[in-house]
Amino acid sequence: MPFVYERIAIGNHHELRQSGSLKAALAEFISTLIFVFAGEGSGMAFNKITGNGATTPAGLVAAALAHAFGLFVAVAISANISGGHVNPAVTFGLFLGGNITLFRGILYIIAQLLGSTIACLLLLFATGGLETAGFGLSGVSVWNAFVFEIVMTFGLVYTVYAVAADPKKGEVGIIAPLAIGFIVGANILVGGAFTGASMNPAVSFGPALISWNWADHWVYWAGPLIGGGLAGIVYELFFMTHEPTPGPEF
Repeated sequence: MPFVYERIAIGNHHELRQSGSLKAALAEFISTLIFVFAGEGSGMAFNKITGNGATTPAGLVAAALAHAFGLFVAVAISANISGGHVNPAVTFGLFLGGNITLFRGILYIIAQLLGSTIACLLLLFATGGLETAGFGLSGVSVWNAFVFEIVMTFGLVYTVYAVAADPKKGEVGIIAPLAIGFIVGANILVGGAFTGASMNPAVSFGPALISWNWADHWVYWAGPLIGGGLAGIVYELFFMTHEPTPGPEF
């Protein structure tokens, strides 16, 4: 069983100019834009309807459904081009498992952050200047939120490994993006009332940048990256099977 660090691939800077990498980054940009526009837009619509009132059970369910459906579509439309990461934490978890190079991963993350930012700018314009609904803590400390984000993102990236990255998954087809969307929706029902249930640094970054509200923003980077990284390491060490590639021995 190979150790995870033996599988980590750095790649090289030439990947930043390769057409395949650029097309994959564009797919990540578009899919993240679609996902954030739907998810963030649902929060803004709820705030408009309720007059920025307190979160209700119906509002939480609506947010969970919007994010689950939006992510399902975002992953499905980019899976055959970029792998359908739509999330820096997913990219980081797959990098630690040797499923993407460092340079390509950086390109993906830049595209994801840009997609989120453009989605929020479009929402700002389309809604006539309504404030983007940024992520924030509610009734919990930053350390409570930190643990929430670690655990929720662990579940998300573990699911990505099981249904999308593992060669043993078979022909799961549309089940993979559906399962990924479902785990995000379920986690929002659990953690949405406490942290907003980001699980995705890009989803948090766009609203924070456009509203220029960085309160406790580190939680929405550190928690997901740690949770995603742990999921990648755990799955690679204990469950992943990589078939040896035939070739000359050196």
